[in-house]
Amino acid sequence: MKKFYLSVAFAIAATLTGVVVRLADLHPLSIIATVIFFFALLGAGFLLSWGLESAEKFVAKGLAIAVLALITVLPEYAVDIYYSFQAGRHPGSEYVGFAAANMTGANRLLVGLAWPVIVMLYWWQNKKNSVTLARSNFKEIGFLFLASLYSFVIVLKNKIDLWDTLILIIIYFIYLWQTGKGSNEEQEAEKEIGPAAALTNLSKQKQYIIITVLGVYATFVILLSAEPFAESLIATGGQLGLNKFLLIQWLAPLASEAPTIIIAILLTLALKPESALSAMISDKINQWTLLVGMIPLAYSIGGGTWGHLPLDARQREEFFLTAAQSLFALSLLLGLKFSLKKGLILLSLFAIQLLIAFIYRNDEITTIHSLTYLCWLYLILALATGVQQRKEVINYVLSLKRP
Repeated sequence: MKKFYLSVAFAIAATLTGVVVRLADLHPLSIIATVIFFFALLGAGFLLSWGLESAEKFVAKGLAIAVLALITVLPEYAVDIYYSFQAGRHPGSEYVGFAAANMTGANRLLVGLAWPVIVMLYWWQNKKNSVTLARSNFKEIGFLFLASLYSFVIVLKNKIDLWDTLILIIIYFIYLWQTGKGSNEEQEAEKEIGPAAALTNLSKQKQYIIITVLGVYATFVILLSAEPFAESLIATGGQLGLNKFLLIQWLAPLASEAPTIIIAILLTLALKPESALSAMISDKINQWTLLVGMIPLAYSIGGGTWGHLPLDARQREEFFLTAAQSLFALSLLLGLKFSLKKGLILLSLFAIQLLIAFIYRNDEITTIHSLTYLCWLYLILALATGVQQRKEVINYVLSLKRP
């Protein structure tokens, strides 16, 4: 328990400066504020992750799963919901682009970097060049495929509206309902890792208390830090002459994704790479349904009317690229084996899109054209890979029909 309390103390310490600055209504330099609230969100994310990682084994079904899932996404989505809300209040402003930037960055960072890191780390540690998923993971792959297919409807419409919110939330809750059918016995057999493991030595009553306290405090910090972090990022970009779009697209998701990615790394080091990859797939489903669905809802609330977030030429290509990357990544999982080679391909393509974004950061037209070519490359690769592994999918579908 000493290690657990020490970890919690470090995480809380990371949040305290942000809490004091916000409650005291202090206004440090934008660069300093960005750092302060970055670590506040990071610390809160770790507290939520540890608490909810332990709580999952007690709440395997029904409404409890939905509530936990909604709480889990808070550190990842708070900033994006803020930008979407402001975009609704100020139509045509730069907030519109920022809302799309944060969402696409978070999604592509997860798939392009976190997935390859898992298989690379597993190879480095054990010299095994692939991570094998269970057949039950086909269910998650199927839901992610459904959400990814629907994302192309958004690309064709050039907007994200409240009908998309309704459809994506329905997909998300059907996914929760289906995964909630899993037995509690399987969850209890799964041992926790990291700080959360220490909680298993306590009585259930003490675990409930600690989990609740961590969750409430972390949620408080996230809600307190989202607005100043979002605004300080914009101000920092302006003061340093940096591209604000890229800063929001890649720096903001780091604060929210870091806890999830680090937990996945710990699972891999504990020789559970399949659990790590499964968690990353689940996180991607959350982002590709709930996160995208929350954007037009927050936008409409901000504008006080039924509205939609418009996608200009750059935002459309960013969304198109995110959808194409998602589809290609899914095609790599159809054989239920994610190899080192596949991971390196994903990572290489992710590096290319980063290079395009930074090399042509001041040339919007060239950036859009380059991203378009990369989108079609992803789709061609996805089609080729899907055709190559069609037998695995057919066999799985046929197995579902057997009594």
